[in-house]
Amino acid sequence: QVQLVESGGGSVQAGGSLRLSCVVSAITGRRVCMAWFRQAPGKEREGVAVIDFDGSTDYAEFVKGRFTISKDNAKNTLYLQISSAKPEDTAMYYCAADSRACHPSAARRLGPSEYNSWGQGTQVTVSS
Repeated sequence: QVQLVESGGGSVQAGGSLRLSCVVSAITGRRVCMAWFRQAPGKEREGVAVIDFDGSTDYAEFVKGRFTISKDNAKNTLYLQISSAKPEDTAMYYCAADSRACHPSAARRLGPSEYNSWGQGTQVTVSS
């Protein structure tokens, strides 16, 4: 059974930085698509960033230039570097994975329906 465990969340002031981590275990296959999502209270879960098995990345417009997704295959760990944080970035952040290459459509690969394994989430709070 695939397990994803996030860590690194916390509180940061606007303009600050934070790095989230997600350790992935028991996922098989070379082609794995992984992503970060977030969900604020009263809002739908939204895609933030995605990284394909070949290292190619894609970002939601509202985080481009501020967030960076990366992975360390040797450590089975996915990362999300948050920089220039804004109060509107406050949300629960989830990592997600699927044992296949990312969907070719940017809209689809940033959609939650493409992923069948999820972590429990880590809270990020940005104060103004």
